[in-house]
Amino acid sequence: MNLAKRAEMLHVIDTLATHYLKGKVRAVRLSVIALLSGGHILLEDIPGLGKTTLALALAKALGLSFGRVQCTSDLLPTDITGLSIFNREESRFTFVSGPIFNNVVLVDEINRTMPKTQSALLEAMEERKVTVEGTTHHLPGPFLVIATQNPVEQVGTYPLPESQLDRFMVRSGIGYPPDIIEKAIIKGGSIRDGIQSLEPLVSANDIAEAQRAVKEGVYLSDLVVDYLYAIVAATRNHPAISSGISTRGAIGMAETAKAHAYLEGRDYVIPEDVKVIAAPVGAHRLILTMENENLDKGELLNAVLNTIPVPLT
Repeated sequence: MNLAKRAEMLHVIDTLATHYLKGKVRAVRLSVIALLSGGHILLEDIPGLGKTTLALALAKALGLSFGRVQCTSDLLPTDITGLSIFNREESRFTFVSGPIFNNVVLVDEINRTMPKTQSALLEAMEERKVTVEGTTHHLPGPFLVIATQNPVEQVGTYPLPESQLDRFMVRSGIGYPPDIIEKAIIKGGSIRDGIQSLEPLVSANDIAEAQRAVKEGVYLSDLVVDYLYAIVAATRNHPAISSGISTRGAIGMAETAKAHAYLEGRDYVIPEDVKVIAAPVGAHRLILTMENENLDKGELLNAVLNTIPVPLT
């Protein structure tokens, strides 16, 4: 394991959580885990808790380009992907890239844009490329989409279908900060200007090396795979769940467990890694039966976890 790269990623988390996103340690850590495991994150919480600040601060600390999409009902796919414009001087069409051609892309209130635009975005997330007028354009790497949505206000929204929610590797809230920290934030005011002056703590090459270390250098034993599969199978046979975690979801759990182990300083996954990431990665993939739709999916998945024997590795 490259300990220097791991230390750099931990430094990013510690700096953001301590100085810029106080009380948001979990959301920062999950965002970094999503990045290291090659996925994307959906932050679902009420406005004003720092979702935009998190995305901007993360991009700055990682030394990556940042793009923002404010979703509205009239947003078109080309507003995200870009389009070709005729250049009269050169007598040809020139492709003008959209905000998706950034390393970190904040998609604000994703459920406020039409399904057609949502699908175009999710296709870019999955394929890491966009096709405009028959020409394929590859997206830069590293590539992380941080999407947000407000779970309370549903007027004028287009909720993401379960099949599209499944494309997000991690789903999390951001939550209110502890009392003492929130009072300090209120007293100090917005930190957005301070974030603008934040110097990069790592480079794109550092991130690529850390991603490669997670993918190739962290061992996933058969015992842990069996444990992970037992969790997935239990969600598919639970009476309150009509559709359990998919195979894509199981792969996501494995990859994020490896990223969590990496941040913990291990080159192998233990069951505790799986337990930590299980709800953020698996809960939003559950489809509940009609009579149980009001249950909290995260709490239900944690209850399922408590029924699965933990292997001794």
